[in-house]
Amino acid sequence: MAATLTAGLGLKPAHYAEARDCAAHGLWLEVHPENYLVAGGPRLAWLEAIRERHPVSLHGVALSLAADAAPDAAHLRRLRALADRIEPALVSEHLAWSAWRGAYRPDLLPFPRTGEALGRVCANVSAAQDALGRRLAIENPSHYLALDGHEWGEIDFLAELSRRTGCGLLLDVNNVFVSAANLGFDAAGYVDTFPADAVLEVHLAGHSRDPALGERLLVDSHDAPVSEPVWALYERLVARIGPRPTLIERDDRLPAFDELLAERSRAHALLDAPLARAA
Repeated sequence: MAATLTAGLGLKPAHYAEARDCAAHGLWLEVHPENYLVAGGPRLAWLEAIRERHPVSLHGVALSLAADAAPDAAHLRRLRALADRIEPALVSEHLAWSAWRGAYRPDLLPFPRTGEALGRVCANVSAAQDALGRRLAIENPSHYLALDGHEWGEIDFLAELSRRTGCGLLLDVNNVFVSAANLGFDAAGYVDTFPADAVLEVHLAGHSRDPALGERLLVDSHDAPVSEPVWALYERLVARIGPRPTLIERDDRLPAFDELLAERSRAHALLDAPLARAA
């Protein structure tokens, strides 16, 4: 991971040319690798052109690391081929499941954090890291309802996962805010106790209110600017753990690239000053 990485943007096809030509200091770009698992074609050519000018991160959504089976071997081979081709600065995935006993669900789903689940997730993360030849960063999830059966707190679960497998962690601050609002825990306490040494990457995103329930249910929608309470949590986090590569995620209702770049500049300013002092 290059020391010059500060704040990045999720790369969308509508912004390929502007992202490629952008000269912002410390900029990096993140993609969902599932959109690029091909042998050739225009999309992969664009990604390679981007990679010539900017570091790229791969943020997976399909490994289903909390499922009851090992990650799909064919998928891992294709992901390894893309990673070898792109040489990403970071590779990340979610603490969730989407495939279960042969059926695929197009979502990132929760699970009870039991000892059995911890062993299963550890085995799957280790298998994925071995197959990819790279360290993964595992992202904390968003929560919309309280599940029964937890034996581990989420932070302790993630910390133990990192200890057993050597994986890093991706702290999504918007996920913390959304989950805290929905489940009624203290978001500031969460970011204050998250294991600093394991954090390889941070995500920031916007959220929305449920159309029927309003503020009683927040949705990690990635379709709005980062909210001020999430910025405040992020500043609190950086003050405690120091600068980490930080991504502005926007997946829907895309604004112009310049608007995203302006939002990204806010995170960059928080990260660049301490990096410059250290240099």
